[in-house]
Amino acid sequence: MKRYVLAIDGPAGSGKSTVSKLVAKKLDGFVYLDTGAMYRMITYKCLENNIQVEEIEKIKKILEETNFDIKEDKFFLDNKDVSFDIRTKEVTSNVSKYAAVKIIREKLVDIQRKISEGKKIVIDGRDIGTVVFPDAELKIFLVASPEERANRRVKDYESKGIKADYNETLKEIIKRDKLDSEREESPLKKAEDAIELDTSKLTIDEVVEKILSYMKI
Repeated sequence: MKRYVLAIDGPAGSGKSTVSKLVAKKLDGFVYLDTGAMYRMITYKCLENNIQVEEIEKIKKILEETNFDIKEDKFFLDNKDVSFDIRTKEVTSNVSKYAAVKIIREKLVDIQRKISEGKKIVIDGRDIGTVVFPDAELKIFLVASPEERANRRVKDYESKGIKADYNETLKEIIKRDKLDSEREESPLKKAEDAIELDTSKLTIDEVVEKILSYMKI
């Protein structure tokens, strides 16, 4: 099978994961890979073991000894379902720090490339079109105002039964944007050949349809 990569990048809360899942479902033979969840899994594991971002040797051991697995929409660490645990506010507020660690990024990028070999895949993140797959067949860069993204994040928390304050969430979004765009390893940025799509005033279905209209298969 000939490989086809649809790379969808963008900041936190821009709708990458939701849109990517729906696009993959609408495309025959495509699969979806949630790279954000992969970084969340490692962040969760490090937090559970009180491993700081500076403790590179301990992080290296975690990467070597832990079994990371994804089955459909479920995420497993050493056969334990952590799908809910990796979406908590604690993990969300710390994931950017761990995602900036070089050894973590190198390991996950290698895994992402191997998973995608010979597949038609929709993959989302912050550096997919610039670092992981600079040769992707189609690159989309989703954006939305910080206020709109904070609103979405609060609604997402509430749907999971997690209490969230809008102002606090907005501050976290702005802080994460800064961390993601200024980090040394694979910073968040739009690839030169990516199509930018502002989702602030669009419904999820409208965003999906626009992306599908850009595809040439």
